[in-house]
Amino acid sequence: MKLGFTAIALAALLSSSLSLTVLAQQQQPSVPDAPTPQAPKPLSDVDGPITPGIGAGDEQSGTASSSNPSVQQQRAPSSQEPGNQGKDEVQTAPPEIPTAGEGVDKVTTLIMHVNFVEVPVTVKDTKGKLVSGLTYRDFKVFENDTREPIAFFTTDSFPLSIAFVLDQSLTSDVMAKVNNSLGAIQGALTPYDEVAVFSYNNGAQERTGFTGAQSGRLPAVLALTKETGSEMLVPINDGPMAGCNVRQNGNCVDPNLQPGRSAGGNTFMTIPKEIHTLNDAILAAAKELSTRPKGRRRIIYVISDGKEYGSKAKYAEVLRYLQTNKTAVYGTLVGDSARWGESYVSRLHIPGMMYDNLLAKYILATGGTPDFEGGTDGIEKSYAKIAEEARNQYTLGYYSHQPFIDGKFRKIEVRVDRPGMEVINKNGYYPSGQDYR
Repeated sequence: MKLGFTAIALAALLSSSLSLTVLAQQQQPSVPDAPTPQAPKPLSDVDGPITPGIGAGDEQSGTASSSNPSVQQQRAPSSQEPGNQGKDEVQTAPPEIPTAGEGVDKVTTLIMHVNFVEVPVTVKDTKGKLVSGLTYRDFKVFENDTREPIAFFTTDSFPLSIAFVLDQSLTSDVMAKVNNSLGAIQGALTPYDEVAVFSYNNGAQERTGFTGAQSGRLPAVLALTKETGSEMLVPINDGPMAGCNVRQNGNCVDPNLQPGRSAGGNTFMTIPKEIHTLNDAILAAAKELSTRPKGRRRIIYVISDGKEYGSKAKYAEVLRYLQTNKTAVYGTLVGDSARWGESYVSRLHIPGMMYDNLLAKYILATGGTPDFEGGTDGIEKSYAKIAEEARNQYTLGYYSHQPFIDGKFRKIEVRVDRPGMEVINKNGYYPSGQDYR
């Protein structure tokens, strides 16, 4: 009897469990199957496969870009204007962008199968401050009005080879301010830089060849370069005071300026013209800079009022030498050239007369920047300011479509696709055989 009761209880418990299971299955909602994997839709604006680090394009062009940058850039000349919307038909692939710190080595070791052109570029905003953070996509380079694809791009700082040129024909008051500021030059430089010092009055003089920027030789040479400058008295060539047009403590400074000497006769004196051999000084500095190795910024830094008269070298000849040897001219303009509005008036030149500010033309043509300062404090600050601008530049490179070496001037224009930007670069160059190897 007891076994029968147990069997009935187990049967009832099993029946209740089955009914609960069926009820749970009826109440649980059905779960749909996962979607079948779908292939991604092809990109409508891509002509070939996408390779990491290279981008989109056909396999043939991607292989060429990794082995020879010059093959990558072969294309029909184009004059596409910046700002065109849509696909960029000129910059079809990104340039070679070395990692931080390797940009200088890449420039010096790059094998150039065609005409590779290096363009340092300074970008400033409307307040004159340096603009950082730009990429190669923000730049467009034009040579002879034809857009060139950028083959190389880096923001690395290059070591500087600077030839300082000091004008000793300044007036005595301006010369005193320059002398007091020379001690600040070394503070604007780094141990990786090198410096040569030149001076000029009636002819150029090399004070020292290239030496370390932080060596003890540089301040010693700068101290020896200090001069008193010229007198500010107004020469008189007629009347009772014509016997000596420049006097000091009642005595004639130069006996050759007395009547009957080399300046003229007893009644009338021919006043000698001022001598400012700026062209000869820049040419001497440029020749010394041309011996510096590749991978260094070649810079001529002139401290002067910009006046030029009496040089043996002509402006056009010196400028061509600078544009052939990748040399930029920077300058701190002092004296009359530092006064407000003087830079505009000095552009007017009367034939046969002295150039009032020829230094500004050198600076604008070679991609340098000027600074106009009148006081000692401003002159000292200009050294650090210009050194910072020369050191923090964007370096662009491209392969020219022009013939191998034709000796003709090639105009360069760099544009930035951002509003309110001031772009400073050299306005062109002459090809040189030393660029090919």
